[in-house]
Amino acid sequence: MKSHTVDVVVLGAGPGGYVAAIRAAQLGLKTICVERDRLGGVCLNWGCIPSKALLKSAEYRQFLDHAGDYGFQVEKVGVDFSQVIARSRAVADRMNNGVAFLFKKYKVQHVKGNGRLRDANTVEVSDARGSVTDRITAKHVIVATGARTRMIPGIEVDRTLVWTSTEAMLAERIPQTMIVIGSGAIGVEFAYFYNAFGTKVTIVEMMQTLVPNEDEEVAKELERSFKKQGIAIRTSTKVVSAKTAGDHVEVVVEDSKGTRETLTADVALNAVGVQGNIENIGLEEVGVLVERGWIKVDGYMRTNIDGVYAIGDVAGPPWLAHKASAEGILCIEHIAGLDVHPIDYGNIPGCTYCQPQIASIGLTEKKAREAGYEVKVGKFPFTASGKAWGIGKTEGFVKLVIDAKYGEILGAHMIGPDVTELVAEIGVARSLDATAHTLIKTIHAHPTLSEAVMESAATAYSESVNF
Repeated sequence: MKSHTVDVVVLGAGPGGYVAAIRAAQLGLKTICVERDRLGGVCLNWGCIPSKALLKSAEYRQFLDHAGDYGFQVEKVGVDFSQVIARSRAVADRMNNGVAFLFKKYKVQHVKGNGRLRDANTVEVSDARGSVTDRITAKHVIVATGARTRMIPGIEVDRTLVWTSTEAMLAERIPQTMIVIGSGAIGVEFAYFYNAFGTKVTIVEMMQTLVPNEDEEVAKELERSFKKQGIAIRTSTKVVSAKTAGDHVEVVVEDSKGTRETLTADVALNAVGVQGNIENIGLEEVGVLVERGWIKVDGYMRTNIDGVYAIGDVAGPPWLAHKASAEGILCIEHIAGLDVHPIDYGNIPGCTYCQPQIASIGLTEKKAREAGYEVKVGKFPFTASGKAWGIGKTEGFVKLVIDAKYGEILGAHMIGPDVTELVAEIGVARSLDATAHTLIKTIHAHPTLSEAVMESAATAYSESVNF
């Protein structure tokens, strides 16, 4: 068994863990990162990054279906689905290798295995057989073990016909039919992907709208677009059970009136959320407080045990890679004694990469009104954007929610082409306490999609000259 003494040990090398480890090393702290699987965690290997490669293939597939609109005469196009998957895996491998390079560059030591806290300053690492290979003594322990697909009673995930997102990402064939259970980001992204490749997709969502955490107008626009693309949608519908039945799956659903129905498909995808990886890492023995399945932390990512921290998905929502990275940097800079401030969780953008894309930040119109604000709403459709017409993507809009009294930008909600790239402007504006008129008076290049941000602010004050 090897023994190590360091300043910081990080359990997990996802977008929270590896970023924390690198930042610690940059600040001169001797650092070990423990990871049993691939560097980069779920995001780089099985989630954020490879899924975007898949979604780009789906976007091109849709373009080829409409190539005539752009002046191309394209005969029937074949699909090598194995190559679609292979490209996605190659992208993931490249990112994995990139993290390994960064660890080497910044002298972060990677210890492979399963980490477990033995006390507030000791981590033991075991190999796949359970044998202890390393004992690490550290001044600070950061738990960044991430999350996994949430399992619901009645949904029998066998990973053969009832999938998680991992199986959906590695499929060897295009199923003829699919039932997607849940319409959060994972659900609608894979629904879009498989539909683009010809799968007959049905989405089942318990809430009244798709993407229920988004602004209601955005949700309605996505539903309209998905139906136009041929995706069947069952909202206000609960999944009672899902299981394999021979060579297909049977999903029993119940509508808002209590009527039950059995749906059948080649495969089903469980996309109902995530649960924290809190088991078998020694939290109970050390006394780390867990609430509702997530490690409880304060504004500096400290747990109730001195010297033990938690970041990323295991520390609770929102379950976003960029939130995890921000928490990792905050945590380390606090440990290093830098002057840092807790994260403003109300200013973290959320993005969904189906087509049309969705991006949002801050309060929805409904939540702003519920919070007591008198609001102005500015909304600019991409049908009024010259750039959108030029690229042939005019679905959707940019919507701003503005405090009527002070002009504060309370929230932004976007659906349409490349809106995941536009939302950062609002994040910066909100960070600097900019007003809606700041956006209006900031000259945006023409023609660009980003003009829709400026124009949406202008519509709130009846100042838009283009809509």
